[in-house]
Amino acid sequence: MFFFSQFNQLIIMNKNIDTKKIIISNPLKLDCGKEINNFPIAYETYGELNSEKSNAILVFHALTGDQYVSGKNPITNKDGWWSYVVGENKPIDTNKFFVICANVIGGCMGSYGPSTINESTSEQIGTDFPIITINDMVNAQYELIKYLEIEKLFAVVGGSMGGMQVLQFVANFPDIAKLAIPIACTSSHSAQNIAFNELGRQAIMADSKWENGFYSNYKLNPDKGLAVARMAAHITYLSEKGLQEKFGRKLQDRDSLRYGFEADFQIESYLRYQGSVFVDRFDANSYLYITRAMDYFDLSKQYKGNLSDAFKKTKTKFFVISFTSDWLYPTSENREIVIALNSIGADVGFVEIESDKGHDSFLLDVPSFLKTLGDYINSTYKIINERRI
Repeated sequence: MFFFSQFNQLIIMNKNIDTKKIIISNPLKLDCGKEINNFPIAYETYGELNSEKSNAILVFHALTGDQYVSGKNPITNKDGWWSYVVGENKPIDTNKFFVICANVIGGCMGSYGPSTINESTSEQIGTDFPIITINDMVNAQYELIKYLEIEKLFAVVGGSMGGMQVLQFVANFPDIAKLAIPIACTSSHSAQNIAFNELGRQAIMADSKWENGFYSNYKLNPDKGLAVARMAAHITYLSEKGLQEKFGRKLQDRDSLRYGFEADFQIESYLRYQGSVFVDRFDANSYLYITRAMDYFDLSKQYKGNLSDAFKKTKTKFFVISFTSDWLYPTSENREIVIALNSIGADVGFVEIESDKGHDSFLLDVPSFLKTLGDYINSTYKIINERRI
């Protein structure tokens, strides 16, 4: 059993940030066999819950996301990670919907994770933190929904790891969400996905400042390893065509090669920048634990090899979205989800969006995606409300 310090403020990267936070007192049995209770879940909300509590949308974030979906992220002072999607007069319109997003357990933005302070030692938990899964993340967030006294969600939505959580949530709680929108995701991690994640983990653990995960005790940060992990992962989020069109073999602030190991090419400079800014907002141990949770995700295996069985108890309406240039979670893997749903006669729609921006398309300004998502959510909400009338 673990005991955690219950702070009113979130302390991240030496910054004091106010955040919404609840303490989950109910025991939560983790898939690894350990049990936790009295642990924090940090979250944000956008818009207002209507009197019928029928307009709530639970958004699940991806690997490096957080609860700051829209508006200004107080850590980075940049727009929220889904600012193109969530906000006033946007596809998920906060004039109409009440949007909830929680930092997953294992994260580093206030929810229970490796950087949580253990009251008994006054140190971060580090790698004494238990291994967690996508299932554990979802079960913890269900406690948040109960705390908010919302019996029925209008929708659960998420891309990438967020899409995995959408699938797991509906499998676990078949009567809670009216609509489920998994975007650019998969029902299980492929060998290629696991390989890229392992590359990132090994980069972190090879950093001399990692100290077996207890670097905070020595006031260290394995920033070089984490930066390399981010660089490797970021390549998988893009497409070959997109990279070639944006960068090609263009040189970075020079007219000729320097014949050394500085960033001669723009793509090198770009990746180094992505790595450097990432270490200022993310915890290395969180990266290890969350990527491990993604690798362990196999919804079909949870149901004895039959993915359809994961959804046979639900009447939730599904809308699956993929992108043509996404090679991390290709359309073929999204189609497997659709096929599983079709085999049990579920209400499921599917669309493949044309985009050259790769896996990151769901995070970017891709007009066809934004219009498709907005039209579907709003038309479905209208139909459901008309039926109620």
